[in-house]
Amino acid sequence: MDQLLFHPKVVHLPMALAVLMPLVTGGLLFAWWRGWFDRRIWFVVLLLQAVLVGSGALAMNTGESEEDRVEQVVSEDGIEAHEEAAEIFVWASAGLLLLMTVPLVLGEGRARQAVALGAFLGTLIVFGLGYRTGEGGGRLVYALGAAQVYVANGGVPDGIVAGDEQQGEDSDSH
Repeated sequence: MDQLLFHPKVVHLPMALAVLMPLVTGGLLFAWWRGWFDRRIWFVVLLLQAVLVGSGALAMNTGESEEDRVEQVVSEDGIEAHEEAAEIFVWASAGLLLLMTVPLVLGEGRARQAVALGAFLGTLIVFGLGYRTGEGGGRLVYALGAAQVYVANGGVPDGIVAGDEQQGEDSDSH
């Protein structure tokens, strides 16, 4: 598997889902309450949240595997702050996934509506936690220079031949 910048390749899926889940959950919840769909539509929310949790855990693991390399450039404190934010984000996402299963087992009534509304509000919290995690990762890369451990040969990432980039630029100009 291509290890070059694997963590940055993986982190974008859980971050995108953290942004989209409040919109999807809110929209489907509204449609469910209006009677446009039955409770089975909630499985879409569960599926997307499960993908968020799984991809978040994968992103966290790939970050841990690259931690030693990045510590050559960035202080351990900065990395630990980002790592802790990621753990909170993933655990909160997993807890929210469990909460999201409850409306499927509850009968009609206010309790089911309240839990579903609570799940929607939980997506807003997870969004905030994801933002904090992404902001910490961005700080590591852009402000503290974490990307420098992957860059060699005058700004060309390791494993890419400088001529390959030049060839792509030449083909665009023709």
